[in-house]
Amino acid sequence: MNWTTPRDLKAQLSRLWNRGDLLRPLMTAKAVFPLRLTLKGPTSADLTERFEMVRAWMTKLVAVPQIRIEWREVQHRVQGLQRLPQSVWVDTLDGALTLLAKRRDAERLAQVVELTRATLPAVMPWLAKRPLQAIDLADQWVRLLAVVRWLIDNPRPGVFLRQVDVPGVHSKFIEAHRAVLSELLDLALPPAAIAAEQVGINQFAARYGFLDKPARIRLRVLDEQIRLLPGSSRLDITLDADSFASLEIPLRWVFITENETNFLAFPPSSEAIVIFGAGYGWESLGRADWLSRCAIHYWGDIDTHGFAILDQLRNRFERVSSFLMDRGTLMAHEACWGEERDQVRHDLPRLTMDERQLFDDLRDNRIRKSLRLEQERVGFHWVMESLRRVGGESD
Repeated sequence: MNWTTPRDLKAQLSRLWNRGDLLRPLMTAKAVFPLRLTLKGPTSADLTERFEMVRAWMTKLVAVPQIRIEWREVQHRVQGLQRLPQSVWVDTLDGALTLLAKRRDAERLAQVVELTRATLPAVMPWLAKRPLQAIDLADQWVRLLAVVRWLIDNPRPGVFLRQVDVPGVHSKFIEAHRAVLSELLDLALPPAAIAAEQVGINQFAARYGFLDKPARIRLRVLDEQIRLLPGSSRLDITLDADSFASLEIPLRWVFITENETNFLAFPPSSEAIVIFGAGYGWESLGRADWLSRCAIHYWGDIDTHGFAILDQLRNRFERVSSFLMDRGTLMAHEACWGEERDQVRHDLPRLTMDERQLFDDLRDNRIRKSLRLEQERVGFHWVMESLRRVGGESD
């Protein structure tokens, strides 16, 4: 029978618990109880055909002490006057918690609410929005509030996370809880203390005025006549983004490759450097204005993501050409083809006509499904020949 059982009633309460609806009265004045639950019971025909089953069903409902049943009287032509459940209620939060076996969780939340109201009421809206997450964080809540309080007292501190001087708090704790701290800090701090344009947990330090690890750029000088440092001309150098931006060296070409082996094996070339790429992140390179005076050649995988990265790089710099990302290279290395997962589906407006045609063929699986040629699989003689063509075209 499709009649509401005690298990069904518990399931209704569980859904309300999982949405946080049962716990919000602990934070707000909104009344939830008494709470009426959905009840589906027997019909008049059921009384005639399944009378004993109806009685057994009612016995199970009555046996649940946490609910209150409202009854209605029915004059049945066969069974006479009968009382049937008309509606079911849970009158108190305590009753709902007992039925769900969630009393301990609610007590943990109540402690969090009491502490927050007493020490940092500005973040109470977060508790009302995320009561279940607050229960999960109950053991860390004192330290989370302490970090928020420290930033209220020290807005935009200009120090590293390691220098936050709060008892029991270390930088790994802050890093592990950046998502929730961001939501709490946005409630507790004045707008002037928040860099609103910096979004996402990876921008946590910038958003709230901490110092962050400097972005680093790894490069090799390909021209033996250019020496950034004394000693070998084949140095593998890593610079912070600001130092890279301030370089003053006579360059005409900049090659960017996403593969470390290709970076290390890249052949010598006059007036050129090679940079170990950064995938989709070009912010650090974007600080170097002098790059706009160079011809930039990007060497990525021949797949949809490789072309998407190329498209994004062109959003930063105008003079960007693809390197070894052409149809000829792809077709000449059929024996080395692989498979790309999670292809890029959106259009890429900054590709050249030839690049766009190849990208469309890859995206639409016209050559082979999910086709990919990784850059490290390209024969080295192709690298040398392509590099010679770049030099010849520039001459």
